[in-house]
Amino acid sequence: MELLMAIATGFLYAGGLYMMMRRSIIKLIIGLALLSHGANLLIFLMGKLVRGRPAVIPEGMTNLVGLTADPVPQALILTAIVIGFAVQAFAVVLIRSVYQTTQTDDLDALQSTET
Repeated sequence: MELLMAIATGFLYAGGLYMMMRRSIIKLIIGLALLSHGANLLIFLMGKLVRGRPAVIPEGMTNLVGLTADPVPQALILTAIVIGFAVQAFAVVLIRSVYQTTQTDDLDALQSTET
């Protein structure tokens, strides 16, 4: 299962980099979103994939027994998802205002500072 998730992470990174190389600013934002999803999946994989074993200490014991899920990567990913959503929402608003001003989403046409 971890190998499949590692391959999916690689595809997300490759797709994100490919989209960022395109000329459209919208595709740039989609590429950034794919990269952030790939990074989230990579962090999730670092915490090991364990099914049905929450990181809860049973009553009467002092430490965890056996292989359990690590809650720290899950908390980091949850925070990263919220921050990523806010950045993407801001980027969409920024792209909309740039498009209304310049009537183009081509990055090469946006190189000029004059409107």
